[in-house]
Amino acid sequence: MDTASTVCPETSKLVTKDSVTLTINGRRFKFSVGDGTGDISPSETLTETLRKRLQMTGSKESCGAGACGCCAVIVNGDAIAACMTLTVELDGNNITTIEGLEDARKGLDPIQQAFIDEYAFQCGYCTPGIIMVAKALFMKKAHPAPDEIKEALAGNYCRCISHYTVLRALNKLAGNNNAELSTIVKASDLVQEPIPIAQELYPSPYASGHVCKHSLD
Repeated sequence: MDTASTVCPETSKLVTKDSVTLTINGRRFKFSVGDGTGDISPSETLTETLRKRLQMTGSKESCGAGACGCCAVIVNGDAIAACMTLTVELDGNNITTIEGLEDARKGLDPIQQAFIDEYAFQCGYCTPGIIMVAKALFMKKAHPAPDEIKEALAGNYCRCISHYTVLRALNKLAGNNNAELSTIVKASDLVQEPIPIAQELYPSPYASGHVCKHSLD
């Protein structure tokens, strides 16, 4: 097997490896590095390794430039952009993905449960990345302040505009009950003289329980 080489951006040094060992969600994986069939290429990203080799598809591939946060995973306690990280750079590291958060005995991680309780997602595509970044923050600080939560999520982009419910869920989990966006405020609650709702002139007979010959009940 040919020994593959790559340049690590952080150190600008030539890294030479013939295999890579990763601990992912508590399990150890060893991959050969090279150009042969089944080998990991020196240019393969962690996103590609997780999704295509291990079928861990929770980490999403979106922008491919580390700008949206959809691919975020935790490496040694820190959230990183998997789409911008080469797998060969992570030899010997401990990696946690969204698939590794749920505890077999205790159930969902508290952050996952908070997102469900507060409906802190819409299409859900960006949600795993947001949860992993939030998890890294809560691992360092059990009760982060509202500004710390916002700062941590500054690199996560949601096209469905679910940031408001995300902040509410995380602030509640952190105990920031008086924080902005920690409670829902309806637009109708802010109107001093609301316009009365017009009376329905032609109500549907089916709305009051009318049963026709085609009804199933």
